[in-house]
Amino acid sequence: MKTAARSELFRKLPSVDDVMRGPAVAPLAASYGHDSVADAVRVVLEGLRQEITSSLLDGNTLQFALSGLAGAVENQLRQALSYSLQPVINATGVILHTNLGRAPLGDAAIEHIRETAAGYSNLEFDLATGERGKRDVHVDRLFRKVLNEEERTAELRSAGRARVPVSTQAVTTRAVPAQAGPAGAEISTIVVNNNADAVLLALNTIADGGEVIVSRGELVEIGGSFRIPDVMAKSGAILREVGTTNRTRAADYEGAISERTRLLLRVHRSNFEITGFTEQASTAELVALARKHGVPLMEDLGSGALFDLRSVGINEGGVLDSLRGGVDIVTYSGDKLLGGPQAGLISGGSDLTARMRSNSLFRALRVDKLIYAALEATLRAYVQRDHDAIPTLRMMRLSKDEIGRRAEAVAARVESPKLKVEIVEGESILGGGAAPSSVLPTRVLALSCEGLSADEVSARLRGSDPPIIARLEEGRVLLDLRTVFPEQDAVLLSALNRIEAGRDTTQEL
Repeated sequence: MKTAARSELFRKLPSVDDVMRGPAVAPLAASYGHDSVADAVRVVLEGLRQEITSSLLDGNTLQFALSGLAGAVENQLRQALSYSLQPVINATGVILHTNLGRAPLGDAAIEHIRETAAGYSNLEFDLATGERGKRDVHVDRLFRKVLNEEERTAELRSAGRARVPVSTQAVTTRAVPAQAGPAGAEISTIVVNNNADAVLLALNTIADGGEVIVSRGELVEIGGSFRIPDVMAKSGAILREVGTTNRTRAADYEGAISERTRLLLRVHRSNFEITGFTEQASTAELVALARKHGVPLMEDLGSGALFDLRSVGINEGGVLDSLRGGVDIVTYSGDKLLGGPQAGLISGGSDLTARMRSNSLFRALRVDKLIYAALEATLRAYVQRDHDAIPTLRMMRLSKDEIGRRAEAVAARVESPKLKVEIVEGESILGGGAAPSSVLPTRVLALSCEGLSADEVSARLRGSDPPIIARLEEGRVLLDLRTVFPEQDAVLLSALNRIEAGRDTTQEL
Protein backbone atom coordinates (compact mmCIF):
# COMPACT_ATOMS: atom_id res chain seq x y z
CA MET A 1 0.00 0.00 0.00
CA LYS A 2 1.32 3.42 -0.92
CA THR A 3 2.08 5.96 1.77
CA ALA A 4 -0.58 8.36 0.48
CA ALA A 5 -3.29 5.70 0.59
CA ARG A 6 -2.22 4.66 4.08
CA SER A 7 -2.36 8.29 5.26
CA GLU A 8 -5.87 8.58 3.90
CA LEU A 9 -6.96 5.57 5.92
CA PHE A 10 -5.39 7.03 9.06
CA ARG A 11 -7.44 10.19 8.57
CA LYS A 12 -10.64 8.14 8.57
CA LEU A 13 -9.99 6.96 12.13
CA PRO A 14 -12.12 8.88 14.65
CA SER A 15 -10.66 10.51 17.75
CA VAL A 16 -11.09 8.98 21.18
CA ASP A 17 -13.52 11.76 22.13
CA ASP A 18 -15.62 11.18 18.99
CA VAL A 19 -15.93 7.49 19.79
CA MET A 20 -16.73 8.24 23.44
CA ARG A 21 -19.62 10.49 22.40
CA GLY A 22 -21.10 7.88 20.08
CA PRO A 23 -24.62 6.68 20.99
CA ALA A 24 -23.50 3.07 21.38
CA VAL A 25 -20.35 3.78 23.40
CA ALA A 26 -21.46 6.62 25.69
CA PRO A 27 -23.75 4.40 27.83
CA LEU A 28 -20.84 2.04 28.56
CA ALA A 29 -19.32 4.64 30.88
CA ALA A 30 -22.19 4.15 33.32
CA SER A 31 -21.37 0.46 33.65
CA TYR A 32 -17.60 0.41 33.31
CA GLY A 33 -16.49 3.94 34.24
CA HIS A 34 -15.29 6.76 31.95
CA ASP A 35 -11.57 6.02 32.29
CA SER A 36 -11.95 2.31 31.58
CA VAL A 37 -14.01 3.00 28.45
CA ALA A 38 -11.49 5.58 27.25
CA ASP A 39 -8.66 3.08 27.70
CA ALA A 40 -10.61 0.44 25.77
CA VAL A 41 -11.25 2.91 22.91
CA ARG A 42 -7.54 3.73 22.72
CA VAL A 43 -6.64 0.02 22.55
CA VAL A 44 -9.15 -0.64 19.75
CA LEU A 45 -8.04 2.40 17.72
CA GLU A 46 -4.39 1.47 18.18
CA GLY A 47 -5.20 -1.99 16.87
CA LEU A 48 -6.72 -0.47 13.75
CA ARG A 49 -3.65 1.74 13.27
CA GLN A 50 -1.39 -1.29 13.43
CA GLU A 51 -3.50 -3.15 10.89
CA ILE A 52 -3.37 -0.15 8.54
CA THR A 53 0.41 0.06 8.96
CA SER A 54 0.70 -3.64 8.15
CA SER A 55 -1.54 -3.18 5.05
CA LEU A 56 -4.15 -5.53 6.53
CA LEU A 57 -6.95 -3.01 5.99
CA ASP A 58 -8.10 -1.17 2.89
CA GLY A 59 -10.88 1.36 2.55
CA ASN A 60 -13.71 -1.18 2.51
CA THR A 61 -12.44 -3.37 5.34
CA LEU A 62 -11.68 -0.31 7.46
CA GLN A 63 -15.21 0.95 6.99
CA PHE A 64 -16.55 -2.44 8.04
CA ALA A 65 -14.32 -2.40 11.14
CA LEU A 66 -15.49 1.12 12.06
CA SER A 67 -19.11 0.03 11.79
CA GLY A 68 -18.47 -2.46 14.57
CA LEU A 69 -16.37 -0.13 16.69
CA ALA A 70 -18.80 -0.04 19.62
CA GLY A 71 -18.89 -3.83 19.84
CA ALA A 72 -15.10 -4.00 19.68
CA VAL A 73 -14.85 -1.48 22.52
CA GLU A 74 -17.27 -3.46 24.68
CA ASN A 75 -15.40 -6.71 24.00
CA GLN A 76 -12.14 -5.03 24.94
CA LEU A 77 -13.73 -3.76 28.16
CA ARG A 78 -14.93 -7.21 29.12
CA GLN A 79 -11.52 -8.70 28.42
CA ALA A 80 -9.61 -5.99 30.30
CA LEU A 81 -11.90 -6.03 33.34
CA SER A 82 -12.51 -9.76 33.60
CA TYR A 83 -10.87 -11.59 36.48
CA SER A 84 -7.54 -13.20 35.73
CA LEU A 85 -8.03 -15.64 38.60
CA GLN A 86 -11.09 -17.67 37.67
CA PRO A 87 -12.68 -21.01 38.52
CA VAL A 88 -11.94 -24.05 36.39
CA ILE A 89 -13.26 -27.61 36.25
CA ASN A 90 -10.54 -30.02 37.32
CA ALA A 91 -11.01 -33.20 35.29
CA THR A 92 -7.41 -34.38 35.70
CA GLY A 93 -8.06 -36.77 38.57
CA VAL A 94 -5.30 -35.06 40.58
CA ILE A 95 -7.09 -34.20 43.82
CA LEU A 96 -4.52 -31.76 45.18
CA HIS A 97 -3.46 -30.14 41.91
CA THR A 98 -1.00 -27.42 42.88
CA ASN A 99 -1.47 -25.50 39.61
CA LEU A 100 -5.24 -25.52 40.12
CA GLY A 101 -5.18 -24.26 43.70
CA ARG A 102 -4.91 -27.53 45.63
CA ALA A 103 -7.75 -28.30 48.07
CA PRO A 104 -11.17 -26.82 47.27
CA LEU A 105 -12.93 -25.50 50.35
CA GLY A 106 -16.19 -26.81 51.73
CA ASP A 107 -19.42 -24.81 51.83
CA ALA A 108 -19.13 -24.08 55.55
CA ALA A 109 -15.60 -22.71 55.11
CA ILE A 110 -16.70 -20.46 52.25
CA GLU A 111 -19.65 -19.17 54.23
CA HIS A 112 -17.50 -18.53 57.31
CA ILE A 113 -15.03 -16.59 55.16
CA ARG A 114 -17.88 -14.52 53.73
CA GLU A 115 -19.36 -13.60 57.10
CA THR A 116 -15.93 -12.89 58.59
CA ALA A 117 -14.75 -10.78 55.64
CA ALA A 118 -17.96 -8.77 55.28
CA GLY A 119 -17.58 -6.93 58.59
CA TYR A 120 -15.61 -6.79 61.80
CA SER A 121 -14.72 -9.84 63.88
CA ASN A 122 -13.20 -10.78 67.22
CA LEU A 123 -9.94 -11.81 65.54
CA GLU A 124 -7.80 -10.49 68.40
CA PHE A 125 -10.45 -9.48 70.90
CA ASP A 126 -11.48 -11.46 73.98
CA LEU A 127 -15.25 -11.10 74.23
CA ALA A 128 -15.28 -12.35 77.82
CA THR A 129 -12.77 -9.85 79.23
CA GLY A 130 -13.13 -7.03 76.73
CA GLU A 131 -9.37 -7.01 76.29
CA ARG A 132 -6.98 -7.83 73.47
CA GLY A 133 -6.92 -11.54 72.64
CA LYS A 134 -4.82 -13.90 70.53
CA ARG A 135 -5.82 -14.77 67.00
CA ASP A 136 -4.66 -18.38 67.08
CA VAL A 137 -7.10 -19.38 69.84
CA HIS A 138 -9.84 -19.70 67.22
CA VAL A 139 -8.24 -22.80 65.68
CA ASP A 140 -5.91 -24.08 68.40
CA ARG A 141 -8.92 -25.12 70.48
CA LEU A 142 -10.16 -27.28 67.59
CA PHE A 143 -6.72 -28.69 66.82
CA ARG A 144 -6.53 -29.71 70.49
CA LYS A 145 -9.84 -31.57 70.18
CA VAL A 146 -8.62 -33.44 67.10
CA LEU A 147 -5.06 -34.09 68.24
CA ASN A 148 -5.59 -34.69 71.95
CA GLU A 149 -8.81 -36.65 71.73
CA GLU A 150 -8.76 -39.69 74.02
CA GLU A 151 -12.29 -40.94 73.46
CA ARG A 152 -11.53 -42.13 69.95
CA THR A 153 -8.42 -43.91 71.20
CA ALA A 154 -10.57 -45.81 73.67
CA GLU A 155 -13.07 -46.61 70.92
CA LEU A 156 -10.39 -48.03 68.64
CA ARG A 157 -8.85 -50.06 71.43
CA SER A 158 -12.25 -51.38 72.46
CA ALA A 159 -13.01 -52.37 68.89
CA GLY A 160 -9.67 -54.17 68.70
CA ARG A 161 -10.30 -56.12 71.92
CA ALA A 162 -13.74 -57.13 70.73
CA ARG A 163 -12.31 -58.06 67.30
CA VAL A 164 -14.78 -55.65 65.72
CA PRO A 165 -13.43 -54.29 62.41
CA VAL A 166 -13.21 -50.53 62.13
CA SER A 167 -15.16 -49.32 59.10
CA THR A 168 -13.09 -48.51 56.02
CA GLN A 169 -15.95 -46.54 54.51
CA ALA A 170 -15.62 -43.70 56.97
CA VAL A 171 -12.45 -41.69 57.33
CA THR A 172 -10.96 -42.63 60.70
CA THR A 173 -9.68 -39.94 63.04
CA ARG A 174 -6.70 -41.29 64.95
CA ALA A 175 -6.21 -39.87 68.42
CA VAL A 176 -3.07 -38.63 70.13
CA PRO A 177 -2.57 -39.23 73.83
CA ALA A 178 -3.04 -36.05 75.81
CA GLN A 179 0.46 -36.46 77.21
CA ALA A 180 2.26 -36.85 73.88
CA GLY A 181 5.58 -35.13 73.33
CA PRO A 182 8.57 -34.49 75.60
CA ALA A 183 7.93 -34.36 79.32
CA GLY A 184 4.23 -35.05 78.77
CA ALA A 185 3.59 -31.71 77.06
CA GLU A 186 0.09 -31.20 75.69
CA ILE A 187 -0.20 -30.80 71.92
CA SER A 188 -0.71 -27.27 70.60
CA THR A 189 -0.81 -25.87 67.06
CA ILE A 190 0.15 -22.54 65.50
CA VAL A 191 -0.54 -21.26 62.00
CA VAL A 192 1.67 -19.43 59.48
CA ASN A 193 1.42 -18.73 55.76
CA ASN A 194 2.60 -22.05 54.30
CA ASN A 195 4.62 -25.12 55.17
CA ALA A 196 7.91 -23.54 54.10
CA ASP A 197 7.23 -20.79 56.64
CA ALA A 198 6.39 -23.41 59.25
CA VAL A 199 9.74 -25.13 58.70
CA LEU A 200 11.53 -21.77 58.73
CA LEU A 201 9.93 -20.66 62.00
CA ALA A 202 10.50 -23.98 63.74
CA LEU A 203 14.15 -24.20 62.71
CA ASN A 204 14.85 -20.57 63.63
CA THR A 205 13.23 -20.98 67.03
CA ILE A 206 14.83 -24.27 68.00
CA ALA A 207 18.13 -24.36 66.15
CA ASP A 208 19.31 -20.82 65.28
CA GLY A 209 23.12 -20.97 65.40
CA GLY A 210 23.15 -24.70 66.13
CA GLU A 211 23.25 -27.86 64.04
CA VAL A 212 20.31 -29.74 62.59
CA ILE A 213 20.93 -33.37 61.64
CA VAL A 214 19.11 -34.64 58.54
CA SER A 215 19.56 -37.57 56.17
CA ARG A 216 21.10 -36.87 52.75
CA GLY A 217 18.21 -38.79 51.22
CA GLU A 218 15.77 -36.20 52.59
CA LEU A 219 17.38 -32.99 51.31
CA VAL A 220 14.49 -32.51 48.94
CA GLU A 221 13.45 -29.89 46.43
CA ILE A 222 9.77 -29.54 45.62
CA GLY A 223 7.74 -27.14 43.45
CA GLY A 224 8.80 -23.52 43.27
CA SER A 225 12.46 -24.43 43.97
CA PHE A 226 11.74 -24.97 47.68
CA ARG A 227 14.87 -26.66 48.99
CA ILE A 228 15.33 -27.83 52.57
CA PRO A 229 19.00 -26.73 52.71
CA ASP A 230 18.07 -23.22 51.52
CA VAL A 231 15.30 -22.83 54.09
CA MET A 232 17.64 -24.11 56.78
CA ALA A 233 20.26 -21.52 55.82
CA LYS A 234 17.68 -18.73 56.02
CA SER A 235 16.66 -19.94 59.48
CA GLY A 236 20.15 -19.53 60.86
CA ALA A 237 20.51 -23.25 61.55
CA ILE A 238 23.54 -25.23 60.37
CA LEU A 239 22.89 -28.29 58.21
CA ARG A 240 24.58 -31.53 59.24
CA GLU A 241 24.08 -34.22 56.61
CA VAL A 242 24.30 -37.88 57.58
CA GLY A 243 24.05 -41.20 55.77
CA THR A 244 23.82 -41.58 52.01
CA THR A 245 21.13 -40.88 49.44
CA ASN A 246 19.65 -44.37 49.70
CA ARG A 247 20.66 -45.57 53.17
CA THR A 248 20.64 -43.74 56.49
CA ARG A 249 20.62 -45.61 59.79
CA ALA A 250 19.89 -44.45 63.32
CA ALA A 251 23.60 -44.91 64.04
CA ASP A 252 24.40 -42.26 61.44
CA TYR A 253 22.30 -39.74 63.35
CA GLU A 254 23.80 -40.71 66.68
CA GLY A 255 27.34 -40.48 65.36
CA ALA A 256 26.73 -36.85 64.34
CA ILE A 257 25.21 -35.67 67.63
CA SER A 258 27.41 -33.24 69.53
CA GLU A 259 27.11 -30.34 71.95
CA ARG A 260 26.23 -28.18 68.93
CA THR A 261 23.21 -30.33 67.96
CA ARG A 262 19.88 -28.57 68.45
CA LEU A 263 17.47 -30.73 66.44
CA LEU A 264 16.97 -34.01 64.60
CA LEU A 265 14.97 -33.47 61.42
CA ARG A 266 13.03 -35.92 59.27
CA VAL A 267 11.64 -34.70 55.93
CA HIS A 268 8.87 -36.32 53.90
CA ARG A 269 10.05 -37.14 50.37
CA SER A 270 7.41 -35.18 48.49
CA ASN A 271 6.84 -35.97 44.80
CA PHE A 272 9.33 -38.86 44.64
CA GLU A 273 10.40 -42.06 46.34
CA ILE A 274 13.59 -44.06 46.60
CA THR A 275 13.26 -47.80 46.01
CA GLY A 276 15.61 -50.76 45.79
CA PHE A 277 18.64 -51.04 48.04
CA THR A 278 17.43 -48.61 50.71
CA GLU A 279 17.30 -48.21 54.45
CA GLN A 280 15.73 -45.53 56.63
CA ALA A 281 15.79 -45.11 60.39
CA SER A 282 12.33 -45.72 61.82
CA THR A 283 10.41 -43.06 63.69
CA ALA A 284 10.65 -45.14 66.87
CA GLU A 285 14.44 -45.28 66.55
CA LEU A 286 14.71 -41.51 66.05
CA VAL A 287 12.34 -40.81 68.96
CA ALA A 288 14.44 -43.03 71.23
CA LEU A 289 17.61 -41.34 70.04
CA ALA A 290 16.16 -37.87 70.60
CA ARG A 291 15.07 -38.80 74.14
CA LYS A 292 18.43 -40.36 74.92
CA HIS A 293 20.33 -37.19 74.03
CA GLY A 294 17.73 -34.63 75.08
CA VAL A 295 17.34 -33.25 71.55
CA PRO A 296 13.93 -32.48 69.97
CA LEU A 297 12.79 -34.48 66.93
CA MET A 298 10.95 -32.60 64.20
CA GLU A 299 9.20 -34.06 61.16
CA ASP A 300 8.32 -32.05 58.06
CA LEU A 301 5.39 -34.03 56.68
CA GLY A 302 4.62 -31.60 53.86
CA SER A 303 1.07 -32.72 53.07
CA GLY A 304 0.10 -33.99 56.51
CA ALA A 305 -3.19 -35.86 56.91
CA LEU A 306 -5.41 -35.57 59.99
CA PHE A 307 -7.12 -38.86 59.19
CA ASP A 308 -5.99 -42.40 58.56
CA LEU A 309 -4.97 -42.63 54.88
CA ARG A 310 -5.09 -46.41 55.17
CA SER A 311 -8.88 -46.15 55.33
CA VAL A 312 -8.82 -45.17 51.63
CA GLY A 313 -6.18 -47.73 50.67
CA ILE A 314 -3.09 -45.51 50.95
CA ASN A 315 -0.30 -46.87 53.12
CA GLU A 316 1.17 -43.66 54.52
CA GLY A 317 1.12 -42.17 57.98
CA GLY A 318 -0.15 -38.73 58.94
CA VAL A 319 0.17 -36.06 61.60
CA LEU A 320 -1.52 -38.18 64.24
CA ASP A 321 0.79 -41.14 63.64
CA SER A 322 3.87 -38.93 64.05
CA LEU A 323 2.66 -37.29 67.24
CA ARG A 324 1.48 -40.56 68.74
CA GLY A 325 4.89 -41.98 67.92
CA GLY A 326 6.58 -39.32 70.02
CA VAL A 327 7.74 -36.78 67.43
CA ASP A 328 8.09 -33.42 69.20
CA ILE A 329 7.17 -31.07 66.33
CA VAL A 330 5.33 -31.78 63.08
CA THR A 331 4.98 -29.26 60.23
CA TYR A 332 2.46 -29.66 57.41
CA SER A 333 0.22 -27.80 54.95
CA GLY A 334 -3.35 -26.64 55.38
CA ASP A 335 -4.37 -26.88 51.73
CA LYS A 336 -3.30 -30.42 51.02
CA LEU A 337 -4.56 -33.56 52.76
CA LEU A 338 -6.14 -31.53 55.55
CA GLY A 339 -8.49 -30.04 52.93
CA GLY A 340 -8.40 -26.43 54.12
CA PRO A 341 -6.88 -23.13 52.99
CA GLN A 342 -3.22 -22.47 52.27
CA ALA A 343 -1.43 -22.39 55.60
CA GLY A 344 1.61 -23.79 57.36
CA LEU A 345 0.75 -25.70 60.52
CA ILE A 346 3.08 -26.51 63.40
CA SER A 347 1.77 -29.08 65.87
CA GLY A 348 3.71 -30.33 68.86
CA GLY A 349 4.46 -29.93 72.52
CA SER A 350 2.99 -26.72 73.91
CA ASP A 351 6.36 -25.76 75.41
CA LEU A 352 8.00 -25.68 71.98
CA THR A 353 5.08 -24.02 70.18
CA ALA A 354 5.00 -21.35 72.92
CA ARG A 355 8.61 -20.51 72.08
CA MET A 356 7.65 -20.20 68.41
CA ARG A 357 4.75 -17.89 69.25
CA SER A 358 7.15 -15.56 71.07
CA ASN A 359 9.59 -15.50 68.15
CA SER A 360 9.40 -12.10 66.39
CA LEU A 361 9.45 -14.00 63.09
CA PHE A 362 6.02 -15.42 63.91
CA ARG A 363 4.38 -12.01 63.48
CA ALA A 364 5.94 -11.63 60.03
CA LEU A 365 4.58 -15.04 59.00
CA ARG A 366 1.14 -14.96 60.62
CA VAL A 367 -2.08 -15.37 58.62
CA ASP A 368 -5.14 -13.15 58.37
CA LYS A 369 -8.73 -13.56 59.51
CA LEU A 370 -9.86 -15.24 56.28
CA ILE A 371 -7.41 -18.12 56.71
CA TYR A 372 -8.48 -18.56 60.32
CA ALA A 373 -12.14 -18.55 59.24
CA ALA A 374 -11.56 -21.25 56.62
CA LEU A 375 -9.44 -23.35 58.97
CA GLU A 376 -11.94 -23.06 61.80
CA ALA A 377 -14.80 -24.28 59.62
CA THR A 378 -12.71 -27.12 58.18
CA LEU A 379 -11.53 -28.28 61.60
CA ARG A 380 -15.06 -28.16 62.95
CA ALA A 381 -16.00 -30.72 60.31
CA TYR A 382 -13.23 -32.99 61.64
CA VAL A 383 -14.45 -32.56 65.21
CA GLN A 384 -18.01 -33.40 64.12
CA ARG A 385 -16.71 -36.23 61.92
CA ASP A 386 -18.56 -34.71 59.00
CA HIS A 387 -15.87 -35.74 56.55
CA ASP A 388 -18.09 -35.39 53.49
CA ALA A 389 -18.18 -31.65 54.21
CA ILE A 390 -14.50 -31.52 53.21
CA PRO A 391 -14.28 -31.88 49.39
CA THR A 392 -10.75 -33.34 49.43
CA LEU A 393 -11.78 -36.17 51.75
CA ARG A 394 -15.00 -36.75 49.86
CA MET A 395 -13.12 -37.12 46.56
CA MET A 396 -10.64 -39.57 48.06
CA ARG A 397 -13.46 -41.75 49.38
CA LEU A 398 -15.31 -42.05 46.07
CA SER A 399 -15.31 -45.60 44.77
CA LYS A 400 -14.44 -46.59 41.22
CA ASP A 401 -18.03 -47.77 40.70
CA GLU A 402 -19.52 -44.44 41.80
CA ILE A 403 -17.26 -42.56 39.42
CA GLY A 404 -17.99 -45.07 36.66
CA ARG A 405 -21.74 -44.58 36.93
CA ARG A 406 -21.37 -40.82 36.56
CA ALA A 407 -19.06 -41.32 33.58
CA GLU A 408 -21.59 -43.61 31.92
CA ALA A 409 -24.35 -41.05 32.43
CA VAL A 410 -22.25 -38.34 30.78
CA ALA A 411 -21.15 -40.57 27.90
CA ALA A 412 -24.74 -41.64 27.17
CA ARG A 413 -25.74 -38.01 26.57
CA VAL A 414 -22.90 -36.99 24.26
CA GLU A 415 -24.52 -35.96 20.96
CA SER A 416 -21.53 -34.83 18.90
CA PRO A 417 -21.26 -37.34 16.01
CA LYS A 418 -17.52 -36.78 15.57
CA LEU A 419 -16.61 -37.19 19.21
CA LYS A 420 -15.77 -40.74 20.31
CA VAL A 421 -16.17 -41.39 24.03
CA GLU A 422 -14.98 -44.54 25.78
CA ILE A 423 -15.00 -45.41 29.47
CA VAL A 424 -11.74 -47.02 30.52
CA GLU A 425 -9.97 -48.04 33.71
CA GLY A 426 -7.72 -45.37 35.17
CA GLU A 427 -5.89 -44.08 38.21
CA SER A 428 -6.42 -40.92 40.25
CA ILE A 429 -3.59 -39.50 42.33
CA LEU A 430 -3.53 -37.42 45.48
CA GLY A 431 -1.11 -34.77 44.21
CA GLY A 432 0.48 -32.04 46.29
CA GLY A 433 3.49 -34.26 46.98
CA ALA A 434 1.40 -36.65 49.07
CA ALA A 435 2.01 -40.40 48.77
CA PRO A 436 3.74 -40.06 45.37
CA SER A 437 3.58 -43.79 44.59
CA SER A 438 -0.05 -44.32 45.66
CA VAL A 439 -3.04 -44.22 43.33
CA LEU A 440 -6.80 -44.52 43.63
CA PRO A 441 -8.61 -46.74 41.08
CA THR A 442 -11.08 -44.89 38.89
CA ARG A 443 -12.90 -45.00 35.56
CA VAL A 444 -12.29 -42.19 33.10
CA LEU A 445 -13.85 -40.77 29.95
CA ALA A 446 -11.39 -41.21 27.06
CA LEU A 447 -12.04 -38.75 24.22
CA SER A 448 -10.96 -38.64 20.60
CA CYS A 449 -12.47 -36.40 17.93
CA GLU A 450 -12.44 -36.81 14.17
CA GLY A 451 -10.35 -34.06 12.61
CA LEU A 452 -8.85 -32.86 15.87
CA SER A 453 -5.70 -33.91 17.67
CA ALA A 454 -5.71 -34.60 21.39
CA ASP A 455 -3.93 -31.29 21.96
CA GLU A 456 -6.64 -29.46 20.00
CA VAL A 457 -9.44 -31.15 21.94
CA SER A 458 -7.72 -30.28 25.20
CA ALA A 459 -7.29 -26.65 24.07
CA ARG A 460 -10.97 -26.37 23.20
CA LEU A 461 -11.94 -27.69 26.60
CA ARG A 462 -9.69 -25.08 28.19
CA GLY A 463 -11.49 -22.48 26.09
CA SER A 464 -14.86 -23.42 27.58
CA ASP A 465 -16.61 -21.28 30.16
CA PRO A 466 -15.61 -22.30 32.76
CA PRO A 467 -12.36 -23.80 31.43
CA ILE A 468 -12.13 -27.60 31.69
CA ILE A 469 -8.69 -28.99 32.49
CA ALA A 470 -8.15 -32.54 31.25
CA ARG A 471 -5.11 -34.78 31.06
CA LEU A 472 -3.47 -36.21 27.97
CA GLU A 473 -2.35 -39.81 27.81
CA GLU A 474 -1.34 -41.93 24.82
CA GLY A 475 -2.89 -39.57 22.30
CA ARG A 476 -6.24 -39.36 24.07
CA VAL A 477 -7.90 -36.78 26.28
CA LEU A 478 -8.91 -38.27 29.64
CA LEU A 479 -11.54 -36.85 31.98
CA ASP A 480 -11.59 -38.21 35.53
CA LEU A 481 -14.83 -37.30 37.30
CA ARG A 482 -13.31 -37.97 40.72
CA THR A 483 -12.20 -34.34 40.79
CA VAL A 484 -15.27 -32.96 39.01
CA PHE A 485 -18.06 -31.87 41.33
CA PRO A 486 -21.32 -33.68 40.48
CA GLU A 487 -23.08 -30.39 39.80
CA GLN A 488 -20.44 -29.70 37.12
CA ASP A 489 -21.29 -32.82 35.09
CA ALA A 490 -23.92 -30.96 33.04
CA VAL A 491 -21.48 -28.14 32.26
CA LEU A 492 -18.87 -30.65 31.15
CA LEU A 493 -21.40 -32.45 28.96
CA SER A 494 -22.41 -29.18 27.31
CA ALA A 495 -18.77 -28.45 26.46
CA LEU A 496 -18.29 -31.94 25.01
CA ASN A 497 -21.27 -31.50 22.73
CA ARG A 498 -19.65 -28.37 21.28
CA ILE A 499 -16.40 -30.05 20.33
CA GLU A 500 -16.68 -30.76 16.64
CA ALA A 501 -14.27 -30.38 13.75
CA GLY A 502 -14.18 -26.73 12.72
CA ARG A 503 -16.10 -25.46 15.75
CA ASP A 504 -14.37 -23.70 18.65
CA THR A 505 -15.96 -23.57 22.08
CA THR A 506 -14.24 -20.27 22.74
CA GLN A 507 -16.30 -18.68 19.99
CA GLU A 508 -19.63 -20.06 21.15
CA LEU A 509 -19.49 -19.61 24.91
